[in-house]
Amino acid sequence: MSNAGPIEPAQLAEHTTEAAETAAAVSNTLTPDESCAALAPLTNLDDSSLYIHRELSQLQFNIRVLEQALDESTPLLERLKFLLIFSSNLDEFFEIRVAGLKKQITFAREQADADGLQPHQALARIAELVHEQVDRQYQILNNILLPQLAQQDIRFIRRRKWTSKIKAWVKAYFEEEIAPIITPIGLDPTHPFPLLVNKSLNFIVELEGIDAFGRDSGLAILPAPRLLPRIIQVPEEIGGPGVNYVFLSSMIHAHADDLFHGMSVKGCYQFRLTRNADLSVDAEDVEDLARALRGELYSRRFGDAVRLEVADTCPAHLVDFLLNQFGLSTAELYQVNGPVNLTRLFSVTGLESHPHLQFAPFTPAIPKALQNSENIFQAISKSDILLYHPFESFTPVIDLLRRAAKDPNVVAIKQTLYRAGANSEIVDALVDAARNGKEVTVVIELRARFDEESNLALAGRLQAAGAVVIYGVVGFKTHAKIVSILRRENGNFVRYAHLGTGNYHAGNARLYTDYSLLTADPDLCEDVSKLFSQLIGMGKTLRMKKLFHAPFTLRKTLLDLIAREASHAAEGLDARIIIKVNALTDARMIKALYKASQAGVKIDLIVRGMCCLRPGIAGVSHNIQVRSIIGQLLEHSRVFYFLNSPGDEQLLLSSADWMERNLDKRIETCFPIENKKMIARVKKELESYLDDNTHAWLLQSDGSYQHLQPVTDESANNAQAQLLEKLSIPLIDVS
Repeated sequence: MSNAGPIEPAQLAEHTTEAAETAAAVSNTLTPDESCAALAPLTNLDDSSLYIHRELSQLQFNIRVLEQALDESTPLLERLKFLLIFSSNLDEFFEIRVAGLKKQITFAREQADADGLQPHQALARIAELVHEQVDRQYQILNNILLPQLAQQDIRFIRRRKWTSKIKAWVKAYFEEEIAPIITPIGLDPTHPFPLLVNKSLNFIVELEGIDAFGRDSGLAILPAPRLLPRIIQVPEEIGGPGVNYVFLSSMIHAHADDLFHGMSVKGCYQFRLTRNADLSVDAEDVEDLARALRGELYSRRFGDAVRLEVADTCPAHLVDFLLNQFGLSTAELYQVNGPVNLTRLFSVTGLESHPHLQFAPFTPAIPKALQNSENIFQAISKSDILLYHPFESFTPVIDLLRRAAKDPNVVAIKQTLYRAGANSEIVDALVDAARNGKEVTVVIELRARFDEESNLALAGRLQAAGAVVIYGVVGFKTHAKIVSILRRENGNFVRYAHLGTGNYHAGNARLYTDYSLLTADPDLCEDVSKLFSQLIGMGKTLRMKKLFHAPFTLRKTLLDLIAREASHAAEGLDARIIIKVNALTDARMIKALYKASQAGVKIDLIVRGMCCLRPGIAGVSHNIQVRSIIGQLLEHSRVFYFLNSPGDEQLLLSSADWMERNLDKRIETCFPIENKKMIARVKKELESYLDDNTHAWLLQSDGSYQHLQPVTDESANNAQAQLLEKLSIPLIDVS
């Protein structure tokens, strides 16, 4: 076994048996330094204490994002952006994760994961942790970031500091831009509490007096129109030098009296309600998925309440009134010292007037193989091309489809789309191809969370152009990132393919790290074509030569690759695993890694977000380290490295994270990189993440994370910065 090569699908069962036969020998092969692992056979790997609750782990990721706002080595506006990303992440966390836990309790379907924590227990811990971190967030904003921004002439002017000029300008703006479109809603028996849109900005107003109809309920609701900006820039001649803003909420507070003529406003307080935003369409129970989704998209705005954010100046009796209206407890209340809708501050983070407060721009590089090539098909046919976005450009992927759309020799194009964006060059190319008479088939995943509406629109565009649009497979989200192009060359059909770890979204390709493979490898291209046949038509699972795919062969392949490393360690051979994913929550995969650790395999996991594995436990995970990289770019690539044997390393790239949904309930791809130079290159890139000591966070066995810092005489290593310097082209200011 020490000379075993890449595992083929037909070998899977054989390797599983082999691994089982060698497991008994593990304890006899350990070195004295690994003596603690000798207790491994006595350890119950199903013990709930060996696993971290997934939602609590997700919160730890959000906390790491928030911590970036305190990193003084990061440009100031980027620090503000991290603080706002924390808010955006929390919104989705409540809309999906918390809502899901509450739903389990409501319908008496509480189910614990491997960690053993029941939903009601998890919710209690979540509430405690989030309250603490939200308080920190506003302290960081008010006490650190806003004062530092003011020093850079970027100010958010509070009402108490408005000059007479600003007051006059605000009054005019309110009368001209706000008052005509805002609609106060008085509360009385004929005006019940309004149905408020998810995450919308609203105000509860306490009134004194009797109106024209003799009503004196004393309360009104002011929904802020969504089309109004939440921050408004004050003209320089009014606000003074620099960039000055006032909050929409401050304008409404200042002039609430003008909206209730003849009555006295005792108080005006902003609040924001978060609702369950998870769509509940069951693809198996609907005849037309697109039509059903359109209906659900409306209901998403008005799902069950899960969180209430209120200004901390709001009196207790009004807070209690709101909680009662929404059926929420005090644990679900968040009283904040500042705007309740911080995500609306994102517009500030890209100020053109302050480029020095932002990350330096760069131009993704084009590989040499494509720089001087007039025909991208010829370049790919000579050799596979591996791209690492955004350090290297996503343009070749777009160019491949553009060229295919116009090339008279191209007969057919097939592609999956999960997220593509509203204005997609990829979709433009597919539309052109269909109009040019190519056979274009697109498997578009309508249920990509929060991209459903965009994907419905893209599907309509493609269908109008004559493309065949498929909505995937009932019960399985199509998450694979693949393109298949059929081209006639010298009287024969030749296939080309693109396989990626990320989405076909040009914007994300500038922010997310992902790998792309452009290939004409006959076996791999045939496998991609077979997968499309499975997705589009019907029939039994087709045998693949090189491609592994969920929900069929991927999990089994990964388990066998892990077992092979364990058996190598049991034989006294070197054994190594490096896994880079966005999330690791699947208990079976974690258990396999624990067993490999017990066998003596050195395991490095680079997990950006959720990780339910506990590293550093004697006799179980003492050979495992888990780190998370949080930096300028969002780490998104999925890479699986197995030492196997010297000179015969195995490297796989995948669209799949190691989560139950990815391995069992999604269509995912995993493909080998076989070129030795490419393997060495990707391994070196993985090792740069393992050497990072500035943006890396090391997971502790208790579930917390330790931020790594250079020790005395140790040089600082920033993996993303090094990759940007090596692979991309910095933009030079020639002004």
